[in-house]
Amino acid sequence: MGHPRVKHPRVRQLQPTRQRTESDMADWVLRRTAARVVVLDQYGHVLLLQARDPADASKGHWWEIPGGGIDDGESSADAARRELFEETGIRDAEIGPCVWTQHARFTFAGWKFDQHEHVHVAWMDRIDLATLTPGGLEAFEVMAFKGHDWWSVDNLLASSDAVLPRRLREFLPDLANGTIPDSPIDITHIDPDIAW
Repeated sequence: MGHPRVKHPRVRQLQPTRQRTESDMADWVLRRTAARVVVLDQYGHVLLLQARDPADASKGHWWEIPGGGIDDGESSADAARRELFEETGIRDAEIGPCVWTQHARFTFAGWKFDQHEHVHVAWMDRIDLATLTPGGLEAFEVMAFKGHDWWSVDNLLASSDAVLPRRLREFLPDLANGTIPDSPIDITHIDPDIAW
């Protein structure tokens, strides 16, 4: 006695009609949810990473708070903690609540991103950043990150260097003074496309 024969629909093999080009990839956008973290020391200074786009030197450098994509099943706080370790080597920051959200669209390392970000606050005692070793940078991050530093609010406000999030200078003073919003504030720039 045999098993009844099951007819399977024909699966059509799709063959590319031409080679994929860079212009085909130019239309591809990575849509994701991300977590970032504003790390403050006991003096109210913020930890910023200096970065450059490894695929576009014309953008110059900028300073940004640590962060990146949220993995499946991961909370934004856990992602912020993981990204902080991967990008700086810091393990002992106290990750606090999500204080800001933002929508950002940008191109980095040749990839287009469209992401919704949850920005947490974290506190830690100041450490010598020269003693840190990042815990897991991706190849393009190794090329992108050029250093990190503690910035006072006054120095950040006086600087003309580009910063990310773009409205960091506007909202950081309250956080550095210990004012935590009751619910996350949307800090999306009026133009969510980052213009370099």
